[in-house]
Amino acid sequence: MNLSLALATAALLAAEPSSLPPGHPPVPPGTEASPTAPSMGGGSALPQGHPPLEGDTPPVSPDALPSGHPPLSGTGKAPPSADELLRQLDSTEGLKGREKTFEIAASLGRLYYVNGRNVDADTYLQQAEARAKPVRDLFLAQKKKLGKTPVPTAEAAKCGFTPGQPLEAMGQVASERAKKGDAAGAAACARAALEPVLETGVMRANALYLGGDSAAALVAYGAVLEVEPRHEEALYGRASVLFETKGEDLAALKQAHEGFEAVQAINPNSPRAATAKRMSTLVDETVKAGGRTKLLASRAEDRRIRLSQSLAAAPQKDELRPLTKEMVDAVQNTERTPELEQGLTKLVEEGEEHLSKGRYQEALGNYTRVVPFQPENGRAKAGMAWALVGLGRPMAARVWGVAVQSDPAAVERLGDMLLEKGDAKGAKALWEKLSSDAPEYNKTGLQAKLSR
Repeated sequence: MNLSLALATAALLAAEPSSLPPGHPPVPPGTEASPTAPSMGGGSALPQGHPPLEGDTPPVSPDALPSGHPPLSGTGKAPPSADELLRQLDSTEGLKGREKTFEIAASLGRLYYVNGRNVDADTYLQQAEARAKPVRDLFLAQKKKLGKTPVPTAEAAKCGFTPGQPLEAMGQVASERAKKGDAAGAAACARAALEPVLETGVMRANALYLGGDSAAALVAYGAVLEVEPRHEEALYGRASVLFETKGEDLAALKQAHEGFEAVQAINPNSPRAATAKRMSTLVDETVKAGGRTKLLASRAEDRRIRLSQSLAAAPQKDELRPLTKEMVDAVQNTERTPELEQGLTKLVEEGEEHLSKGRYQEALGNYTRVVPFQPENGRAKAGMAWALVGLGRPMAARVWGVAVQSDPAAVERLGDMLLEKGDAKGAKALWEKLSSDAPEYNKTGLQAKLSR
């Protein structure tokens, strides 16, 4: 047989019933499902400065807890799980509307974020950013006064900050410097104070994107980059969202390309650098093609041509030949566009028309073009198997057996289709063979059809 038939038959025979839901992406061989919840180790879910709750922790006075913190259920016990803590927070009346420090709001936002509660996370992270706004505004104003002069480090400016110092206190130091006309010192101290705010900003941008608001996410990433243009995570996040959501906007794609390039330049040893390099190349190709739609169309056409050339050069023998890696890759990598899916459906319908008229060779030609792309398509498998039976091909028994075992209902429906198209003789022959080869399948229904 020709190699297109070999490709279709090999794909069909290799197909195994899947336990995944319809439309689920394939799971690579050897991959095991292992759902995990975000780790809350190290007490990171608790607000900054919260006393540890380990082992024989001494009793904690309610007065020592931050304002609005849910009451502890006891003392000397293991810390609550993330779910328990979230339930306590959710049940605390008026918590969202209460006044909070930056640290408390940021900690609450982080807790909701790492547990997939993106809308709630945004609420608290936004409150944290609001508390940080005076320091942010101060930094931008003092940086503008400096012009092209670099902002010194907090150490060089002798800000005197200590670990864990609240944002408000650090902001006050920067404000005092600004009042004295020390723009460099004020900018340095304000920038150091904003370090946790930048982390919060990226987290909020991520939460917004995951919550489906990509436009707001881009604004949030931009706010971080306004303070720190070389912020690696913000650059990478913004570039990724631009590429994901603005695939036809060439200006946005060029901005994404610049972002991925910057990530590589800032930290070549970063875990993101290799991915940023690949993404930069892909974005560049997309821009040159004129947008994502044109790029995908071009790639699909290239693969179609390569596949057609491989099939045309195949030997015409009635046996399965080993498939080349190029052929397998061409099929697996072909973009599953709506146009391709519609074309495959039309080929199946034409194949059924050929079967009803006894044109088995023509029908087989249609099905061998469909099965490599849709090896689990029961309708196509049934049609291909019946075409091979009609032609009396040596591999007909094997292919028919696969079709009957994997989807006997599809084989039965093929008989219904033949009958509808006027091929009563073909329909009866198909049902008789199905009844003989699958004696346990729909005995009553098939017998009723054969008795007509």
